[in-house]
Amino acid sequence: MKGHSEVALKKRVLTGDRPTGRLHLGHFVGSLSNRVKLQHEYDTFILIADVQALTDNFERPERVRENVLEIALDYLAVGIDPNIATIFIQSGVPQIAELTVFYMNLVTLARLERNPTVKEEMRQKGFGSEIPVGFLAYPISQAADITFLQAHVVPVGEDQIPMIEQTREIVRRFNQLYGAELVEPEALISRFGRLPGTDGKAKMSKSLGNVIYLSDSPEEITSKVSGMYTDPTRLRATDPGHVEGNPVFTYHDAFNPNPAEVEELKERYRTGRVGDVEVKKKLAVALSDFLEPIRTRRKKFEREGKQVEEILARGTSRAWEEGEKTLSMIRKAMRIDYPYLQNRSNLKA
Repeated sequence: MKGHSEVALKKRVLTGDRPTGRLHLGHFVGSLSNRVKLQHEYDTFILIADVQALTDNFERPERVRENVLEIALDYLAVGIDPNIATIFIQSGVPQIAELTVFYMNLVTLARLERNPTVKEEMRQKGFGSEIPVGFLAYPISQAADITFLQAHVVPVGEDQIPMIEQTREIVRRFNQLYGAELVEPEALISRFGRLPGTDGKAKMSKSLGNVIYLSDSPEEITSKVSGMYTDPTRLRATDPGHVEGNPVFTYHDAFNPNPAEVEELKERYRTGRVGDVEVKKKLAVALSDFLEPIRTRRKKFEREGKQVEEILARGTSRAWEEGEKTLSMIRKAMRIDYPYLQNRSNLKA
């Protein structure tokens, strides 16, 4: 474990996921591989946002509970090192909820409804007029996630920039009103390409069932790859095929460690000298080889379940401590740091 003085010299980064299921290759390309690098450059906190996951899973809380451990296993399997990165559970840090309540006074309903990220997610989920308040207030909760840690940097994709901008607005308003010194975070834009789904859709999505999970077995990978979308205009193996926009070749480019083999397959595909079956078989082998060390590490941590729980407990404890430092400053700035409430034993009946 690195010393506190060394960590204090680094800028702080916050990233994370809602625990809605196991992580997949889309997550790896879009965020996980970058987090493994960032943990060596920043004081890294990784949030498992179970409270936010409840906004559209409130009737099935047991799923969220199960997925907390699933997502933690995936983090550890891809190389997140709990000795240098802090993995924590959102619901275990009550200061986030307290800060969310304070921020609610600084944001109008109209401003939330104008947030393009929220508008798009509402459309995707088909809420119609039945929008849960918790879902609509998600940008406020996310602002609390970021600022309770005084995070300097938040890695996001282009579609999440409006969320970070709303956090920056809240911070500026809060500091202006109360003379506080909350850090105004910056977005670290992910330059990684989005991995298409196995069905050719623009995005891998658990809800669409077009994903390859990091924990999939070789047999599951082979089955999913064999059913992958390719070139719909190609009726026979001897027909010239399109490589650009073909998900099978997008995956080859991303995960096949043999670029010469990929280029040879592309050339043969363009000239009608190789069929989809051979191209997919080689992709299944490449993907299985790529995921093998991740599967192996995941199984190791699965056998040591208590160790994973201890990692989460230790990380959540550290996040709680950091949150209390921030909230102490905020309560003082807001003039609600009542001295006669500092001794919690006074509050007992």
